[in-house]
Amino acid sequence: MGAGISSSTAAIAEKDHEGSIGLGDIPESCISSLLMNLDPPDICKLARVNRAFHRASSADFVWESKLPPSYKFLAKKVLGEENLGSMTKKEIYTKLCLPNRFDGGTKEVWLDKCSGQICLFMSSKSLKITGIDDRRYWNYIPTEESRFKNVAYLQQMWWVEVVGELEFEFPVGSYSIIFRLQLGKACKRLGRRVCNVDQVHGWDIKPVRFRLSTSDGQRSVSECYLSGPGEWVYYHVGDFVIEKPNEPIKLKFSLAQIDCTHTKGGLCIDGAIICPTEFRERLKQL
Repeated sequence: MGAGISSSTAAIAEKDHEGSIGLGDIPESCISSLLMNLDPPDICKLARVNRAFHRASSADFVWESKLPPSYKFLAKKVLGEENLGSMTKKEIYTKLCLPNRFDGGTKEVWLDKCSGQICLFMSSKSLKITGIDDRRYWNYIPTEESRFKNVAYLQQMWWVEVVGELEFEFPVGSYSIIFRLQLGKACKRLGRRVCNVDQVHGWDIKPVRFRLSTSDGQRSVSECYLSGPGEWVYYHVGDFVIEKPNEPIKLKFSLAQIDCTHTKGGLCIDGAIICPTEFRERLKQL
């Protein structure tokens, strides 16, 4: 596609130099119709060709076609309904592609720039953690390794249960829920990252159980041993499918290790990620 656009542009530019026809002679409505078939990064590149392309690239119907069907719900939630009336569709798209905090800054949502699909991150403070208010067991510790600049850290406890709940509108598609966890407490010493794993114990005796349920009856259960001390690991909770756009869905998901025959400790919880299922492979590269 990129090579085809470049060669066509060069050909028209050559004719314009000869005095017959140029890019400026193409009706803006035609340009806009062409741009609707391109991905947002390509639209932005072509907007630099000339003034006609720049004006055409700002047309509302071009950018509305790139927004998900549920964008009004998302925009009202993070931008505010009072601001939408004065914003163009391009401005809305641009704003939504940036990480936007909501629910008191405990959750973050953004659109993928290329696909326009929704990605969402729930911080540890947005999750219900058993015993979180008892400093004998849990603490929030500051860290640059979290997008929210802090994580929940478990020192030691018999009953470990973490629950996330969310009601949201997602575009049609398949989505995955993933916990971001680490065994051990990382810090920097003399400019180097080190991870204290002295309190890590109990996770190799019994597996952690992950559960997911939705308001429309989807369910999944899986078990997994936590591993990889000193590294952030992405643990897959389950998948859910959205078949009807513009309808909110309630999600409830959890991780639990509630075998009280032994204690568990040394666990960092950054939060939970909800993203299109095809994006799961990207997380392994982070």
